[in-house]
Amino acid sequence: MLHTDLYIDGAWHKTDTRFDVINPATEQVIASVASAEIADADAALDAAERAMADWAKRTPRERSEVLRRAWELMTTRLEDFARLITLENGKARADAMGEAAYAAEFFRWFAEEAVRADGMITRAPASGARIMVQHKPAGLAVLITPWNYPAAMGTRKIAPALAAGCAVIIKPASETPLTMLALMPLLEEAGVPKGLVNVLPSKRTGALVDHMLHDPRVRVVSFTGSTGVGRTLLKSAADQVLKPAMELGGNAPVLVLQDADMDTAIDGTMLAKMRNLGEACTAANRIYVHESIAAEFTQRLAARMSALKVGDGSDPGVDVGPLVNASTRDKVAAFVADALDKGATLECGGTIPEGPGYFYPPTVLSNVPQDADCVHDEIFGPVAAIQTFTDEEDAIARANATEYGLVAYVFSRDFRRAMQVCERLDYGMVGLNRGLVSDPAAPFGGTKQSGLGREGGHEGMLEFMETQYISADW
Repeated sequence: MLHTDLYIDGAWHKTDTRFDVINPATEQVIASVASAEIADADAALDAAERAMADWAKRTPRERSEVLRRAWELMTTRLEDFARLITLENGKARADAMGEAAYAAEFFRWFAEEAVRADGMITRAPASGARIMVQHKPAGLAVLITPWNYPAAMGTRKIAPALAAGCAVIIKPASETPLTMLALMPLLEEAGVPKGLVNVLPSKRTGALVDHMLHDPRVRVVSFTGSTGVGRTLLKSAADQVLKPAMELGGNAPVLVLQDADMDTAIDGTMLAKMRNLGEACTAANRIYVHESIAAEFTQRLAARMSALKVGDGSDPGVDVGPLVNASTRDKVAAFVADALDKGATLECGGTIPEGPGYFYPPTVLSNVPQDADCVHDEIFGPVAAIQTFTDEEDAIARANATEYGLVAYVFSRDFRRAMQVCERLDYGMVGLNRGLVSDPAAPFGGTKQSGLGREGGHEGMLEFMETQYISADW
């Protein structure tokens, strides 16, 4: 059963205004979904305020047990969530299963972190007063999630907020609201009180979110998406001086050093590039390969990419599903055309297939010039853009020459040398000899214009808490 209405105060609410959700593999309408208006946002805020008054008083263990049950329930329903993710997002079944499992893990991780909001008692050196430090729930949180991970980007925010003692209102992406709505009955079954989690799909995202961010009861805004939208939200958040957690755009470099193990480098680059079809802020965007191994690397990467099967993500054996919509596909095609016009070499792919669906084939470009658009902007699709280098200093300088700083990848057999390179990269995360950095136990986030704050790890829960200091004599 597809849930297509607003979820407010533990109940489903219909609206007069609705919008269609499209299957990107067929371009057919999946469902018509309720579109929230300002009055719905106010109702959700009222419900969240009531629910948080009780939830914040519960013991950390009580909150932990609810999250633990959510993890247990979700792990028994991964297939159901994967099918829904593929239906509205398009990703292949293996990717969708991976996302569903990853999404569930945030409930388990923050079930364990809920009991670890450690404080401190010490004594002021000069006055002798006791310094007591504790962490308290920050307040109502507005969560804005993207379409590329319709389950995981929600649970990565919901779980730490609930662990911290906060109530939340979620605005899922209009392309993929169904997965988040489907999660709500599971949370009810796990014991989440009504009103604590509310979901507001809407086609009026800007006005709806801006209204909530100017409500004095809201104290946290957590957003995953583009840097441009993040800047807009930060401006709105400034009016209320909200706690912002922003996971924004990326332009991830891959550095394949001269001494890299070729098998490891190819496997890692494939994972970093093609996980989620390249529709990820962590996706490899610029691939710098030492010129002495560039020919072999390019040939092997092109062979691996061209062997991937493209099709409807729900069909057996499909490796690569469609991109999420026509504009995303057309933007990817424009990046490829621009690079070829400026002198890049097409190794494989590069042509939009005929027929329905927003498909684009896995593509490898070599000899990509520095002025190509894909070097400076996120491709967000299955295109690997290769450049070569001879001098390691030059490779590091080119890798850092961007306003983004989310993630980078380094491949080298020499651990000491590789660590020196990693530490010189201006990125919040680095994958060393691996193409995957995302983990619920790790603090996910970037530097520069790739965001503020961290998600996952212990730090993820602290984004939803305020530090209180009490000075006491006794």
